[in-house]
Amino acid sequence: MPRTEYPYIIDIEASGLGSGSYPIEIGLALGPDQRYCSLIRPAKGWNHWDEQAEQVHQIKRDTLLSAGRPVTEVALELNQLLAHRVVYSDAWGVDNPWVIELFAAAGIHKEFTVSALEMILSEAQIDIWGETRDEVVEELGLRRHRASNDSWILQETYRRTLARTS
Repeated sequence: MPRTEYPYIIDIEASGLGSGSYPIEIGLALGPDQRYCSLIRPAKGWNHWDEQAEQVHQIKRDTLLSAGRPVTEVALELNQLLAHRVVYSDAWGVDNPWVIELFAAAGIHKEFTVSALEMILSEAQIDIWGETRDEVVEELGLRRHRASNDSWILQETYRRTLARTS
């Protein structure tokens, strides 16, 4: 099966990494120059907040309360953008549960699959991933640890490693 040059990539920033954490920002890299990003207003019962996580992503809880969008809106948009597709994550073990948490809070059935990015990487791509990612980060000059930037960095790294190993 031929591999796409632009797999859909998801990245999520969260309130923390521990128990009780929840998604606060979702970013998608879709096709060339096609991206999506949304801050998420905490749903009822989403109270956990980790100050160390805030230091990493630089998103304040007050910002989510004032500028975040309701979980239902974000879930509906994700279903519209990703319906019947697979979207890939470099942190599937945490991103997938956060997607599940978002859809559970919204009371909406998720219509797409989140899979580990490693599922579409060849060994050759994995071997050059780190150095290529560093090159992409430097070249694009994007601020890391924001969901849309990180998803774009991952997609561009995938694209370049694919080209270099094909």
